[in-house]
Amino acid sequence: MAERKQQDGFATRAIHEGQAADPATGATITPVYQTVTYTQDALGENRGFEYSRTDNPTRRALEEALASLEGGRFGVAYGSGMAAIAGTMQLVHAGDHVVVADDLYGGSYRLFTRVLPHYGVRFSYVDATRPEEVAKAVEPATKMVWIETPTNPMLRLVDVAACAEIARKAGALCVVDNTFATPYLQNPLALGAHVAVHSTTKYIGGHSDVIGGAVVVDDEDSAETLRFTRNATGGIPGPWDAWLTLRGLKTLSLRMRQHQENAQRVAEFLGTRSEVAAVHYPGLPDHPGHELAARQMRGFGGMLTVDLVGGEPAARALCESTRLFSLGESLGGVESLIGYPWTMSHAAFPPEEKLRKGISEGSVRLSVGIEDADDLCADLGQALDRAGR
Repeated sequence: MAERKQQDGFATRAIHEGQAADPATGATITPVYQTVTYTQDALGENRGFEYSRTDNPTRRALEEALASLEGGRFGVAYGSGMAAIAGTMQLVHAGDHVVVADDLYGGSYRLFTRVLPHYGVRFSYVDATRPEEVAKAVEPATKMVWIETPTNPMLRLVDVAACAEIARKAGALCVVDNTFATPYLQNPLALGAHVAVHSTTKYIGGHSDVIGGAVVVDDEDSAETLRFTRNATGGIPGPWDAWLTLRGLKTLSLRMRQHQENAQRVAEFLGTRSEVAAVHYPGLPDHPGHELAARQMRGFGGMLTVDLVGGEPAARALCESTRLFSLGESLGGVESLIGYPWTMSHAAFPPEEKLRKGISEGSVRLSVGIEDADDLCADLGQALDRAGR
C-alpha cells in the first residue's frame, strides 16, 4: 500500500490517494479493470494480481483512498454495506460475546438476531449513549463493542472515545458504523476505535447508483483476517462498482458541506411547524447529544428524523405528499429522500423494540440532499399543510 500523505488535506487525498496515473497508459483517472484473471509471466510469477476475487487494481485504489480518509492503514471493500458488516463479524468466533448499541440499523439487527446466533455468537443490547451501561454489559467473553453514531434513525450520539476505552480495557474491539457521519465529519480510529465500517452505498458513493461497503482498520492482523475471509466468502465489489464509488468519493467533501448546511436549515424550519412534535438533529442546540457531536465530529450531517403530532396518519400523508423528497429506502444521495422507519428501514425490529428506541408510528426520517434549501423547506411545508388537512 502506498504511504499515506497525511500532510495533504481531506479533499486532496479524496482525489489523489491511491489514484496515481495508470502506469500502462498514463490515464489520469483510475481505469475500470474489468477482468477476471491476469496473464502470468511464468508459473508463480505475476505482476501483483492473480484473480479478481482476491484483488483488483480498481478496487485497490478505492481501498487506499478510503483508508487514507479514515486515517487507517488498511481498507477492505465489500459488495454491500451488509457484506462489510458481516465481514467485520468474522473478527469474532463461536462463544464470543458482543455488546451492541441498541439504536442501530435494522439490517445489522437482523444479522445479529437471526443469523449469527446460529454460529454461537452472543449479543447484548444496551443504551450506548450511557457508557456506564456499555461497561456493565461487558463480560469475560466480550470480544467486540459495536456502536453507531449518530444512530439510525433517532440521531443519538454515542461517545466513541469512552466506548473505545471500555473495549480496550476488556481486550475487545470497538467497531463504529460511521455511515451517517462519513470520514469527512468523523474519524472513529482517531478517537480510539479499532474498526470503522461504512455502507459506501450512502454518502461515499453519493449518487444512489452503486451498492457497496468498506471496513478500515489500523491493525495488520485484523486486515489480513478481513481480506482472507472476504476472499473465502466472495463478498467483493466488482470493478465497475469500485470505480463508481471512487468517483463519488472525489466530491464527498463538497457534498457533505451542502448536505449539512441544508439539513440545518430544514431542521430549524421543521421546528417552527405546529404539526411537528420533535426534531431529532444533532445540529440543534437543544439536542441532547449536541455538545458531544460538536466535540467528536466536524459537522452535524445530513440526516434528521421528525415525530409528527398526528401520528401514523400524518406520517403516511407526509411521506406521500412531498414533491422533491422521494419516498424510498436508502439515504446519502444528492437527492432528498423521505422514509418511514416503522415499516421501512427498521421493519426488522419488533414493535415494542421500536417504541423503546423512540421510533413511533409518527416518526419520519429525512435524508436531506443538496438541492436548494428554500425549495426543500417549501416542499416540506406544503406536504405538512396537506398532511394536516
